[in-house]
Amino acid sequence: MFRSRRAPRLAAALAAALLLLSTATACAGEDSGSGSSDTGAKASGSGSSAFPVTVAHKYGSTTIRSVPKRIVTVGLTDQDAVLALGEVPVGTTEWLGGYKGAIGPWAADRLGGAQPPTVLKDTGTGPQIEKIAALRPDLILAVYSGLTKDQYTSLSKFAPVVAQPKQYNDYGVPWQELTKTVGRALGKPDEASKAVAGTEAAIRAAADKYPAFKGASAVMATPYEGMFVFGSQDSRSRILTGLGFGLPKDLDKAIGDKFGANISKERTDLLDQDALVWIVGDVAKESAKLRKDASYKDLGVVKEGREVFVDESSDYGNATSFVSVLSLPYVVERLAPQLAAAVDGRTGTKVEQPAS
Repeated sequence: MFRSRRAPRLAAALAAALLLLSTATACAGEDSGSGSSDTGAKASGSGSSAFPVTVAHKYGSTTIRSVPKRIVTVGLTDQDAVLALGEVPVGTTEWLGGYKGAIGPWAADRLGGAQPPTVLKDTGTGPQIEKIAALRPDLILAVYSGLTKDQYTSLSKFAPVVAQPKQYNDYGVPWQELTKTVGRALGKPDEASKAVAGTEAAIRAAADKYPAFKGASAVMATPYEGMFVFGSQDSRSRILTGLGFGLPKDLDKAIGDKFGANISKERTDLLDQDALVWIVGDVAKESAKLRKDASYKDLGVVKEGREVFVDESSDYGNATSFVSVLSLPYVVERLAPQLAAAVDGRTGTKVEQPAS
């Protein structure tokens, strides 16, 4: 699914919610104005001994004074990092898939016997502030987000908020940094590092299995209002680079300082790589439509059968866009064989869809 920019949202009736949460105010996040790119915590170790802990982000820094018990995730993929560290949020923000608790099948076993979180819909207009307040959070995570300053200020009135890091575009934080940031906020930095290392090992194993990936070029795109390509700061592109692929040379220059953008028909050369991954709603319909486009159908990547199609309506498609410490092993298991078929140098090799 294509991810759009998030617009600001006015928080109505916030005062009434704040009265219910006055006891949480003492734990509210503080904006230090440091703007530091160092997202490290002031304390080390794991568990209650790690607190208080301070985490820097786009709007300054936030201090978490004790072990959080009621975590709400505003970031669209933050829940997977929380689950990977053995905690279950009380509230999650739904982005895609329509899964119970906004927990994908790649992460569902991490719930154990716990109740699924309350789901906050991602309406494209910002956090549902009143509903978040009603969950009585003692920590709000908005690491993989486009939280605005006003939204951050509103949320910080009733709980500490860890916003997106300053050094990346909105929605541009790498999954490794997201997981480690959540680990620091939860007082579990060591556990976060281990979780990251485990997922990186799974990706590395796939890269080692298919040495043809190294040095080859690839790009991810979706037929959203034409041809939309994902840039180097998008998590989907980082799946490719993690496997050893390089991205098109002029990719970021063509799309600007954004996670992705539509390209003109004059720049379809960006698609003509050793492998081209399309995230589409209907594989048969969208592939046929693309091949009718005069600016696309004669590209070498099309003629030589180097296209890879991912059905965005499937669990696999959802996981491909989700890109988390828990979803990536699930994705790589399915995507790597498709990419291997695309770059094997034989035009007769068909790129098959995963069985499940």
